[in-house]
Amino acid sequence: MVNYNHMVVDQLSDAEVDQLFHALADATRRDILTRAAAGDLSVSGLARFYPISVTAIQKHVGVLESAGLVRKNRHGREQIVTTVPAALAAAHQTLDRLEVIWRERLDRFGEVLSETQHGEDR
Repeated sequence: MVNYNHMVVDQLSDAEVDQLFHALADATRRDILTRAAAGDLSVSGLARFYPISVTAIQKHVGVLESAGLVRKNRHGREQIVTTVPAALAAAHQTLDRLEVIWRERLDRFGEVLSETQHGEDR
């Protein structure tokens, strides 16, 4: 189990971060998310783009929905899939925060190397 520093991921719980990145880890789900962002589509409409069953697409949409990346809204007999931009923004912010930490670590590493190198020059 991976533990995240809450200072880094202050807007999402560990479980939410895990769900979010699990949902984004699958190529089909990322493609569904991209297609839904371009325009709301029904689950059956999405299924036409993939060589898998409507049931499999429903499961993929369910994972995306559990992660908060999409919403399903009933429109007659159809379930329309709509993206949730705030969830994508949260993923982006999480990655930005992690990048800041790693850049700070690399900067500190460079400082230590520089100090070590200057110490050897003496």
